[in-house]
Amino acid sequence: MDEDGEIVLTDAAKRFGAYTALHPTNLVISRGQAVLLVGANGAGKSTLLRLVAGLSRPSDGEVQINGHDLLDAPEARSAIGLLSHQTLLYDELTARENLRFFARLYGLHNVQERLDEALAEARLGDRQHHRVSSFSRGMKQRLALARATLHRPSILLLDEPFTGLDTGSATALRQFLSLFRQNGGTCILVTHRLDEADGLVDRLLVLERGHLRLDQALSGDLDQLYAHCAPYLDSAL
Repeated sequence: MDEDGEIVLTDAAKRFGAYTALHPTNLVISRGQAVLLVGANGAGKSTLLRLVAGLSRPSDGEVQINGHDLLDAPEARSAIGLLSHQTLLYDELTARENLRFFARLYGLHNVQERLDEALAEARLGDRQHHRVSSFSRGMKQRLALARATLHRPSILLLDEPFTGLDTGSATALRQFLSLFRQNGGTCILVTHRLDEADGLVDRLLVLERGHLRLDQALSGDLDQLYAHCAPYLDSAL
């Protein structure tokens, strides 16, 4: 079985002292699935994403990426890209310098060729030697997407990626995500606005106070889904 792009949580939980941010959670996200994750502030969304990204260790249970436990095989993190409303870029560096820095972290080969490709895909070739501090919000997010996908991950984690984007930049991001899905990529999208996920996802997860309350396949449009799941979503959004 092709496990590239598979995410598996087995009784995964996260505690901070006496506070449980995520109760024991069992979850399988198969290769090529696009999941919408919703929940109120403090519901556990960021905690779950950080566990999947390998940025935080579960207090109990395990998280597997492509069949490997992240604790035993940290190299499995190379399958993951993370994009959020925080770009994780260095403003004092140029666009190309930012990508070169992350290329070295990823241990990429043919770095110059990959940087050229990424900058072209981000439509930033003419601004590659400009400092990121001079970029608009949309330009920064395009560069952040290039950073998150520089190593060609099979899994993409998106935490409120549309925040602050103008219409053109949001459309470009949607087009990228649609293509990522068509090419078999797996993604988890966190957003407070269901319309941002319309047409991009095929599964809904609802977290409430650290519990996974709903795991629903999407068969209709999001308006229908919202009406069907109103008891959960009214409290989650």
